[in-house]
Amino acid sequence: MRRTFLKTVAAAAGLAALGLGSAASAQSAAEFYKDNVIKWIVPYDPGGGYDEYSRMLAPYFEKYTGARVDIVNMPGSGGMKGAVEIFNSPNDGTYIGIINGSAMVTNQLAQIEGANYKVGQYEYLGRMVADPRVMVVSALSGIESFEDMMNNGRPEIVGATGLGGSTYVDAVIIGDAFGIDQRVVHGFDRSGDIRTAMLRGDVQAMWGSLGSALKGIESGDHKVILHAEKEDRPELGGAPSIYDVAKTTENPERATKILRSWEALNAVGRPVAAPPGIPEDRLAFLREAFAASMNDAEFVSQMEEAGRDLLYASGEEMSEIAKAATELEPDIEALFVRAIRGEI
Repeated sequence: MRRTFLKTVAAAAGLAALGLGSAASAQSAAEFYKDNVIKWIVPYDPGGGYDEYSRMLAPYFEKYTGARVDIVNMPGSGGMKGAVEIFNSPNDGTYIGIINGSAMVTNQLAQIEGANYKVGQYEYLGRMVADPRVMVVSALSGIESFEDMMNNGRPEIVGATGLGGSTYVDAVIIGDAFGIDQRVVHGFDRSGDIRTAMLRGDVQAMWGSLGSALKGIESGDHKVILHAEKEDRPELGGAPSIYDVAKTTENPERATKILRSWEALNAVGRPVAAPPGIPEDRLAFLREAFAASMNDAEFVSQMEEAGRDLLYASGEEMSEIAKAATELEPDIEALFVRAIRGEI
């Protein structure tokens, strides 16, 4: 069963559907958006998760802004084309969009060609969701716990998609932090292909989102042996947190530094962003409208029915998360760049 995690937003509770805020500047912003058009850029093709999240939220964003929301799909370069378009759009507050935040961070850090944006400089409305990360093993592997994996005296095969992808970066970063004896095999087209290889016994373990792992966990095909949550959840089966494991390493301080940066990378998730420099009153208005939309009971219910997780973060929180994910200490940044480029 999918779960929805939303923060209580005090501002959202007192917002009227068509009159967010009472200050003169907010009223001016409300007048600006009434009957205006907001272009919402989705950096992927129609029909995918980013598109579905955007289209399901759009009617509620229209409700709380008074504007019409036009969804514009702009696929290309693994989400970078749309992210660049948002960053370089007119900054009058009528251009926004959802981005693959974690991928945009890794592209920026590794200076991938075409990454002509700065993740820390977007104006963020907030985040829709971030996927909790877990390491799962196959039931065929004979591994019952992370301790088993560390002490069984053999390297385990960990599956991953392409170099620089989240499943690969997760594996090599955590492997480096904890000294895991593993062989990361990359090149799978999709995460589903890795899970198929696990069912055949060709691969013993993989990293991924908890949401994508739930089916295998519930069927008994997979078992969580490590996770990145700070609080236990029933789906995790009592597996240890990376933060608990970090305390047992030879260099807990280094391991913790790596994990904090990795956590920030994953916490970026799927935010809604605007180009830098939009007027402050319009940004405040959009952030309030986004918070109200994300906390609208009807929207939350529809997302639960669609099996789509929500994990709201405010625009202000997202700005801090983006900075934490991109402003790294030199040694940690070098490690991440090597991981992203497939040099580990």
